[in-house]
Amino acid sequence: MKVIFLGTSGSMPSQARSSSAVAVRSKGEIILFDCGEGVQRQMVAAGVGFSRPTRIFISHLHGDHILGLPGLIQTMTLLQRERDLYIYGPRGLMGFIEAFNSILGDPGFDLVVGEIASEGIVFSGQEYEVRAISADHDGPSWSFMLEERPHPGRFHADRALALGVPQGPLWKRLQQGEDIELGGRKVLSIDVVDPPIRGLKIAYSGDTRPTEKFSRASDGADLMIHEATFDDSLIEKAEEDGHSTATQAAETARAAGAGMLILTHISSRYPDAGVLLEEAQKVFPKVKVAEDLMELELP
Repeated sequence: MKVIFLGTSGSMPSQARSSSAVAVRSKGEIILFDCGEGVQRQMVAAGVGFSRPTRIFISHLHGDHILGLPGLIQTMTLLQRERDLYIYGPRGLMGFIEAFNSILGDPGFDLVVGEIASEGIVFSGQEYEVRAISADHDGPSWSFMLEERPHPGRFHADRALALGVPQGPLWKRLQQGEDIELGGRKVLSIDVVDPPIRGLKIAYSGDTRPTEKFSRASDGADLMIHEATFDDSLIEKAEEDGHSTATQAAETARAAGAGMLILTHISSRYPDAGVLLEEAQKVFPKVKVAEDLMELELP
C-alpha cells in the first residue's frame, strides 16, 4: 500500500503546495481522500493514472477540497474512461456534481455518488473498508478511517505434507481458514497456517479542530494524516476557523498510539514548515510534514 500526497496546502495553494488531495494506491486501486483544484495535474506528475478502479472520499464541501472534481472527471472523460467512478461525501455533494455536469456535459462513464448522512461504514469491500467519523469544522464534515482486512497467516507447506495433505486445492482451502476431511480424519487450518495478520489502518482527519472522537477511532493506526494548518501562536485562530495546530495534531497521534504522523493542510503563511515540525516533534517524535508528491510505502 502506497500513500501519495498530491496536494498539501491549506485553503490557498502556494507555489510549492497544491490544494488538498491524498491518494492511496492498493492492489491496482486508487483511493483518493479529497480532491482539490488541479488534482489531475498532480496525478499525472505522480504517475497515478486515470483508468484504474477509483473511489473518492470528500471530507467536506469547501472549494479547496472539491473543486478538483470537475477537472478530474473531464480528464477521465477525454481519456475515455469506462469504469464507474465512486464518490462519497457530505450531503450536497450530488447537487454540486449535477451542477457542473449540467454545464460541462455528462461524463462518458457512470458516477456512483453516496452522500454520507451519519457516522459508520461508508464502503465495505473484500480488501478494505472505510468508515466516516464526524469532524469538527464548518458545515457537515467527515474524517475517514481506512482499514484493510486481515491478511491470511503464513502457510506451512511442510506441515501440510507431513499431515498427508497433497499439494493442490486442499492447500488453498486450508490457507483460507477452512478445516478439511482427509482419509476419514480432520486436518485443521490452524495446524498448518499461522494466525491472520492485522491489516493496515490509515486515519485521515480532513479539516477539523482536534476531537477525542477522531483520536479514539484512530486507535492503533499505522498512519495518521492530520491537518496542521497553524503553529501554536495561532491556536485561537485555529479554534475560530475550525482547524488544528501542529501540536494538537501530535497530541491526537500520541493519544491514539499511531505508528506515524504526517502533517498536511499547511497554511500558505509557512513557506518553510519547519516551525510546525519542531512543535509536533516535542509531543510525537515519529512525525513528518507532507510535501507535494511525497510518497510513503506502508509494508
